[in-house]
Amino acid sequence: MKVITVHHPHSFSSEDFPPLSMALGYFDGVHKGHQQVINTAVMEAEKRNLQSAVMTFDPHPSVVLGRKHKHVHYITPLQDKVRLIEELGVDYLFIVRFTSDFANLHPQEYVDQYIINLNVKHVSAGFDFTYGKLGKGNMETLQFHSRDKFTYTTVNKLTDEDEKISSTSIRHSLNEGEAAKVEKLLGRYYTTSGTVVHGDKRGRKIGFPTANIELSDDYIIPRKGVYAVRLFVQGKWHNGVANLGYKPTFNNPDDKVLSIEVHIFDYNSSIYGEEVRVEWHRYIRSEQKFDGIQQLIAQIEKDKQEAIAYFQKLFV
Repeated sequence: MKVITVHHPHSFSSEDFPPLSMALGYFDGVHKGHQQVINTAVMEAEKRNLQSAVMTFDPHPSVVLGRKHKHVHYITPLQDKVRLIEELGVDYLFIVRFTSDFANLHPQEYVDQYIINLNVKHVSAGFDFTYGKLGKGNMETLQFHSRDKFTYTTVNKLTDEDEKISSTSIRHSLNEGEAAKVEKLLGRYYTTSGTVVHGDKRGRKIGFPTANIELSDDYIIPRKGVYAVRLFVQGKWHNGVANLGYKPTFNNPDDKVLSIEVHIFDYNSSIYGEEVRVEWHRYIRSEQKFDGIQQLIAQIEKDKQEAIAYFQKLFV
């Protein structure tokens, strides 16, 4: 997949690209609804003898359009979004830098510069996709703005139990610790990437060595607590149990430093400095403060056995 970062105003012309079938959208999460839009663009490319493409935007429009400076956390930060879109078999990915000037383009200007001038012959987008200043362009106006230079497909909303599959619903489910529901909406388990760093090494001292993970990007943090997880490290997936929170048994309650610590089952290698991915499978319990170390050890063992039982059932 060829990845092209586009800065506004760009100087590309239609001669710079082969004829394209392009999916349009922000695509945070690349969830099942987004996959349907992108897969439609890929299928239309095959049908029409075109190359497939996706156009997305960075940063999130709310960062630029919000009244106050807004720090956004993502389901899929840009590096993850690129990887997932590539896995869908897309030929070209256009990442448009979302700026105030870009946001002020009139709908016709956006279509002329970012669809027609990029040699797009077919567009696929969700029913609620908008474009141009104040989002005044939509799928109903696209035919008028196309100048008969391209055709388009409107992808209807995808639902799960009568609820629209959306980034908003996934964010809500992550905040509630509903890992199983998130998996249904995404079509995969929620995953965060990071690096294994040195922690306080208390887990090793009590018989449960953990990998302390520093996130590599602005991910949405799931509900605090203990989870059954899988960790991808050194090319393999390993089952484990994770504590996501503030370690209240050891830390001052006013010391709000979030930590992600993963105890990997049957694994003893040193992995400091390794880049890893955590796959969040099942919420086990909320984080709590224990009266003593022995009580904590007993609970961690109980959590571990519950996670082991979960994975045994999952992979039967």
